[in-house]
Amino acid sequence: MLLRKSADQTGLTGALGGVFARLGGSPVWNRGVVLVHLAVAITLGATSMRQISLLAHHEQLFGTPPSDSTIRRALEPIGESELLRTRLARARARVRRHVWDLVSVTETGFPWLEVAGKVLTGWIVIDLDATLITAHSNKQGASATFKNGWGFHPLAAWCANTHESLAMLLRTGSAGSNTVTDHVRVLTAAIAQIPEGFRAKIWIRIDGAGATHDLVEHMQGLNTTRRTVRFTVGWKITEVDEKAIAKLPETAWQAAVRQDGEAHEHAQVAELTGLDERATLWGVRLLVRRVRPSARDARQLTDLEKQTGWKYAIIATNLGPRGLRGIAGSHELAFIDAVHRDHAEVEDRVRTNKAMGLRNLPSKTWNVNVGWVLAANLAADLDAWTRLLGLHDDAVLARAEPQTLRYCLWHLPARLVSHARQRVLKISVTWPWKTAFLTCWQRLCALPAPP
Repeated sequence: MLLRKSADQTGLTGALGGVFARLGGSPVWNRGVVLVHLAVAITLGATSMRQISLLAHHEQLFGTPPSDSTIRRALEPIGESELLRTRLARARARVRRHVWDLVSVTETGFPWLEVAGKVLTGWIVIDLDATLITAHSNKQGASATFKNGWGFHPLAAWCANTHESLAMLLRTGSAGSNTVTDHVRVLTAAIAQIPEGFRAKIWIRIDGAGATHDLVEHMQGLNTTRRTVRFTVGWKITEVDEKAIAKLPETAWQAAVRQDGEAHEHAQVAELTGLDERATLWGVRLLVRRVRPSARDARQLTDLEKQTGWKYAIIATNLGPRGLRGIAGSHELAFIDAVHRDHAEVEDRVRTNKAMGLRNLPSKTWNVNVGWVLAANLAADLDAWTRLLGLHDDAVLARAEPQTLRYCLWHLPARLVSHARQRVLKISVTWPWKTAFLTCWQRLCALPAPP
C-alpha cells in the first residue's frame, strides 16, 4: 500500500502512463500502471515476471494484477526504442524534481551528505560503479565476464544523498570496466536526472575504472559559470608514481581521518602533485594514502611496498587547494581522502538493488531485460521516496535493509474489511511497527499533487 501510494501521490504513475499513451493504440492495461505494479512487486521481492502474482492479495485495492505476458508486452518496447527510453527518463526527472522539492520541506530537510564530521551542504554526490549479474541460462547478450563468470556487466550511477538509482546501462558481460563512452553516457543521464535547482554543485566519485584521460577531461569540461563539478577517481599506480612516492619526505605525511572525523591511527595521506609528472600531464591533483598491508595483501605488494612496509593508493581530483567554498577544512588532504573513501558506500547501493530485482535478469531476450532494469530502477526510487517522504525521522527504518522493511512495513499483518460502504484496514494491535505504518501512510496521503 505504501509503495503504490508513493507512486501515485508523487505523480510517477501518471507520468509513466502519459509517456506510453503517446505510443498510440488501445491496450487493455495502462502500461504506466503495469510498470508501477512491477516496481512494487520487485520491491516486495519478486525476481521474475511471473511473480507479479505477489499483488493478488491487493486485488480489492488495485484490481487484478497484470499477467506475466502483459508485463512482457510492456517491457519489450522499452528495450526496442531509444526514443521511448528518453521520454521515460524525462518523465522520471520531472517526478524527481517534485519529490526533491517535497523532501526539502520535511522536518529533517534534504539529506546533505556528511563526511568526516562535515556536512556537504548544497552538494549532490554521484557515485558510478559497475557490477556483475550472473546468467544461469542462455540469454541474449550474456557473455564471459572478467571474473570468469557468465552474464551481464551493467554500469550505473546512484545519488549518495538520497540513495536513488539515477541511471543504469545494461551491458554484455564482456563490456570493459573502464570504457569511456559508457561512463560518459551513464554520467550524462545521471546529471539529467538531477533537478535543475540542485545542479549548481556536483561531486562525482568513481573507482579506478574512471581513471581514463578522456573521462577526466569530460568531467573537467562539465564546469560552467553556473555549475561547479568536482570529482575524485581511483588511480592505477605505475612506476612513475612509485618514484614520486619514494621522494616524499616523512614530514609530508599526515594522519588520515575516519568518516566520523576522528584521526585514523594506521593510515596517512600526502600530496603527490608536485612530484608526479603524470599529474601535470592529466591536469589533476594527486593524493596518496598509505596503510599497513594486511596478510591478504602480502602477495600483491610491489617492491616499493615491500621495502617500505606500506601499501599505497592514489586518487586524482580537480578540487583545488582552497577546498569547497563555505565548508571549513575542506581543503585538507584528509578530508578529500575521506570523501573519496566514502564512495565505498556504493557497494551498499549495488547490494540493495540486487535485493530488489537486479540479482537476476528474468528473460532470454535483451529488450525485455532492458525494460526489467528500468523497472528495478523504479523500484529503487519508490523505496527511497517512501523513506524520504514518510520515514525520514525514523532512524532505524529510514536506513533499513530491503528485507527488514519487507518484514516491518511492506508485508503488514492486517485485514481489509468493508463496512458501511467504506473499506477499513484492521492492523494487529501488537504489531511493533503499526505507528510507523500509520505515520508514513498519513504523510503520503497529505502530499500535494504534482504541478
